[in-house]
Amino acid sequence: MTDLADLPDAVRRVEIAALAKALPFRVVKTEVIARTAEEAAKAVSAEVGQIVKSLVFRGAVTGQAYLLLVSGTNRVDQTAVAGAIGEALERPDADFVREHTGFAIGGVAPLGATSPLPVFMDEDLLAFDAIWAAAGTPFHVFETTPNDLKAATDARVIGVRG
Repeated sequence: MTDLADLPDAVRRVEIAALAKALPFRVVKTEVIARTAEEAAKAVSAEVGQIVKSLVFRGAVTGQAYLLLVSGTNRVDQTAVAGAIGEALERPDADFVREHTGFAIGGVAPLGATSPLPVFMDEDLLAFDAIWAAAGTPFHVFETTPNDLKAATDARVIGVRG
């Protein structure tokens, strides 16, 4: 475990949220930036599919922010996901993402958001023993298991590909 005092505020928020949910994980500071799934996989010597992309979408009707936890190899089929969520989705701008999560794009974590968000998890992540997700900045990631992350985020498992 990292000393909380040495972490950026966003990473500290993620670590506190994980501790509150009893999520087994460890934060790693990468030597290189890990804004993309490919960069993150290289930084932690993992498969791209093991990287959790934490993507924020906006409901086209309600304006609700939704958090999708997506395998690094997958692209979100917005029509398929809209069927599971119950409304059409839009890709929001960076200001919307920061406003609803407290994180900048590239460092959005699956937990520790400043606002409660409905969370949906890509079923393909369940195929891995270990997965890696952003921990609040593009230089911090954490390792956990898919089932532990699902439980900690109260995520609903869905298919994200059409």
